[in-house]
Amino acid sequence: MNYGLSKKHIRALILLRMLVGWHFLYEGVIKLYNPAWTSKTYLLSASGPFKGFFQWLAEDRIISIIDFLNVFGLMAVGLALVLGLWERLGAVGGIVLLLFYYLAQPPFPGIDQTGAEGNYFLVNKNLIEAAALFVLYYLPTGYYVGLARLFHKNEEHQKPLNQSP
Repeated sequence: MNYGLSKKHIRALILLRMLVGWHFLYEGVIKLYNPAWTSKTYLLSASGPFKGFFQWLAEDRIISIIDFLNVFGLMAVGLALVLGLWERLGAVGGIVLLLFYYLAQPPFPGIDQTGAEGNYFLVNKNLIEAAALFVLYYLPTGYYVGLARLFHKNEEHQKPLNQSP
């Protein structure tokens, strides 16, 4: 299942998968091991048309659930991508998380971006990483380098890269 891609294209996609996966996994682990971390500050600083929704998520009665889901989601997406197992599910989960982050601090004209890590207009790092995950969803590489190769029994995925399907 090489989608007509050459070895160098597959390697580039594997590198992309590993880097994005590492980013997610690292963000989750850092948050897990920092007892002072909470998403409350980020959620309360939300701006744009969904400000009320994100500030509601920061309420004391549910913030611990939101924090757990965020950390668990980051680590699950990261592991799926780094290990190359269930990477499509990981890509979808990552896209969902990134779109939440994007909508909490949207780089829209006329919206205060004082908390942003740069200067953006419509496109920011969250949207770019979501687009990378969109590519990885349609071109999974775990069958070449990943645990999916061990668990998948379909002969199609075991063919060398230079052979046509």
